[in-house]
Amino acid sequence: MKAWSYLLLLFIMITSCSGNSSSQNLTWYNNSTITDITEDPDKPNEVVRVAIGISAQVFYISKKSPDYKSLIEKATMSFKKSKTYDIGIENKTNIIKQIKEVK
Repeated sequence: MKAWSYLLLLFIMITSCSGNSSSQNLTWYNNSTITDITEDPDKPNEVVRVAIGISAQVFYISKKSPDYKSLIEKATMSFKKSKTYDIGIENKTNIIKQIKEVK
């Protein structure tokens, strides 16, 4: 019985430490380069359109995001200098939430 208690405790510890929930809501595009940045004609005061990769998938950076300045700076660096980043896209919204340096 004691062994089952330790196994249960171990299982609970592993599942409670298995990552934060905010990153689980993101789809990551690793080693990606931004190929275009344009103002969105439908919502120019709300978002900026960003195309990622050769297949030019379109995503958005929200101008209302608290991280807007940092995100647009990194996106511009990627676009102008072909710098690669790991880009986190919020599931079901196509909004870029994180842009991280490639490790």
